[in-house]
Amino acid sequence: MKVKTILISQPEPKVENSPYFDIEEKQKVKIDFVPFIHVEGVSSKEVRQQKVDLSKHSAIILTSRNAVDHFFRVAEEMRFKVPDSLKYFCLSEAVAYYLQKYVVYRKRKIYVGKRTFPELLPMIKKYKNEKFFLPSSDVLKPAIPKALDKLGVQWKQAVFYKTVVSDLSHLSDVTYDILVFFSPSGIKSLFENFPDFKQNDTRIAVFGNTTVKAAKDHGLTVNIQAPTPKNPSMTMALNKYIAEANKK
Repeated sequence: MKVKTILISQPEPKVENSPYFDIEEKQKVKIDFVPFIHVEGVSSKEVRQQKVDLSKHSAIILTSRNAVDHFFRVAEEMRFKVPDSLKYFCLSEAVAYYLQKYVVYRKRKIYVGKRTFPELLPMIKKYKNEKFFLPSSDVLKPAIPKALDKLGVQWKQAVFYKTVVSDLSHLSDVTYDILVFFSPSGIKSLFENFPDFKQNDTRIAVFGNTTVKAAKDHGLTVNIQAPTPKNPSMTMALNKYIAEANKK
């Protein structure tokens, strides 16, 4: 069956040269972007209930830009002055660069990983005598606490923000040829919004093994998958699938 419409369950890219826009133009399809989940901050009161004392920590582990935003938001709400001596361990260059929104970059001790949490661990190990703090969402990969425990460092985690299902009621009468998901939370949102959802002729595209599992657990047939050796990105996987489907 031909593909004419695609729904990406994420916000629209802010860059003009996004590969999704190339797909629209090249394959003559319509792509809509609707976030199926969004992030909401946890109040400072809720953070206090987790027995958090920010002054007890000499280093902070930041895994995303959301973690950066909500750490500084909560610190401000608690009237906690973030000390200049605090060490920042950032998952990636993008996270470290984002820190500039809140601190004078060149005057802070900032340590940067390459992209994944295991790649940041050697840096944390070098400073294992620090007292680490990890502000996170309510959905934290189990591998992260395990890795920190294995290193034997002093650390504490607290939920500073939550992943929340978005209201998708405006899509109730709309159908798409392809639905694209990037996390199990996106799949969860689909079925919380539409408990009676039937796949029928809709193709399902998923990114990552945990998303594949979530889709299958909900009885969905996965038609397009990334990353794979042949399709390292979702846009590449979509491009190939659409080209094949629409040439018939």
